Amino acid sequence: MKYTVSIEIARPREEVAQLLADPAHLPKWLRGLVLHEPLSGVHGQVGTTSRVVMQMGQQQMEGTETITRREPADLRRIPKESVVHFEREIVSEGMWSAVRDRLTEAGPDTTLWVSESEYRFSGLLMRLVGLLMPGAFRKQSQQHMEDFKAFAEQGKDVREAKD
Repeated sequence: MKYTVSIEIARPREEVAQLLADPAHLPKWLRGLVLHEPLSGVHGQVGTTSRVVMQMGQQQMEGTETITRREPADLRRIPKESVVHFEREIVSEGMWSAVRDRLTEAGPDTTLWVSESEYRFSGLLMRLVGLLMPGAFRKQSQQHMEDFKAFAEQGKDVREAKD
């Protein structure tokens, strides 16, 4: 299963990239995050693996995330016309996913965030989940982007939100 979601954020690309890359900010916008701890490497750098635990309703999912691409490496000096790339793979029981995020300038102080996601399922139960609930994955990705936008633009923290 593959899909793409996108959102415009009223902040400069460099600022958006730095906020996305900072692990201290993850709990503020990544709804359902229980734990994100590096197992090897430096958070956000290519090759780093991390243990990730997410809570989705009554279900908890644990997986291993590997950073596969980050360009440019120095987010404080992004060339004017370049695209910022963040890519990662997550492996958990019955599922493999890859997320490819691109940040481009949409205007002087506006960033376009495009996120491509790909999922592969193994095992009967996970294959059924993928077949019966493809919209739920897209909806969750869009929700994460909207939460990040609210955090980046207004300082909103999902931990303080009332659902």
